[in-house]
This record gives sequence, C-alpha cells and structure tokens, in this order.
Amino acid sequence: MTMIEIIAGEKGKGKTKELLSKVNASIHSAPGSIVYLDKSQKHMYELNNKVRLINVTEYPIQNCDEFLGFICGIISQDNDLEEVYLDSFLTIASIETEEEICHAIEKLGDISDKYNVKFILSVSRNGETLPECAKSKIVISL
Repeated sequence: MTMIEIIAGEKGKGKTKELLSKVNASIHSAPGSIVYLDKSQKHMYELNNKVRLINVTEYPIQNCDEFLGFICGIISQDNDLEEVYLDSFLTIASIETEEEICHAIEKLGDISDKYNVKFILSVSRNGETLPECAKSKIVISL
C-alpha cells in the first residue's frame, strides 16, 4: 500500500508549519526513524531531536532522478526508516514540469511500497492546479 501524503498550497500559506507539527506528532507513534528533508537548516530547532534533518542543497543534486537516487541512498542507510518528510518538495527534487511531478510521485510510490516508507510532501502549488496523479494524495490543501 503506497503511503504518500501531500500538503498543498501556495507559498506562504503555512505548509511548513503543518509539516513540522505532523513530524513532531509522529515521533511519539513511529517506532522507527524519521528523516526531514529541506532546502536549509532553518527549521532545525523546530524539529524534535529524534528527527534527522538533511539539507538537500548541500548535495550536488541537479534533477529529479538524482533526487530519487538520493532518497534511495537515505533508505539504504537506515533499515528502521519509517517516514520521510519532504519540505519544499518541488524545489528540493528539482521538479519543474507536470510530467516530472507525476514521475516523482510514481517512483516515490514504488519506493514506498518496496521499503515500507511513508512520504509526506509539502508542495507549493494550489491543490487544484496539481496534475491528476497528485490530487488523490492531497491530505491538506491550504
């Protein structure tokens, strides 16, 4: 069962706040480890210290497939990984087109199924403007 959730909304609508409260709440129920990917260290002090923050911009990732490989690398290093939070998903995954959004979601779905990892994404787009492949995954639309 694929586990992908999307928090959608235009820039400045409070997606990161929702993501942070979700990640900090799940610390208490997730027996395994949790990783939070972001484009900076800015939210380091808002995260529970059990959450591993990775600043994706510190790595030479130039396109969506390299980003997906990066995700697989993270999973390969942590057998207890349960949840991966992706803040500013389109930015950190180097996604620009509708096709790339669908490609990334499809691949994350495959990874989720195979390794039993849940992905929670914040996407800086209005939920209605996301492609069909993403609409069914929206859990919060701001």
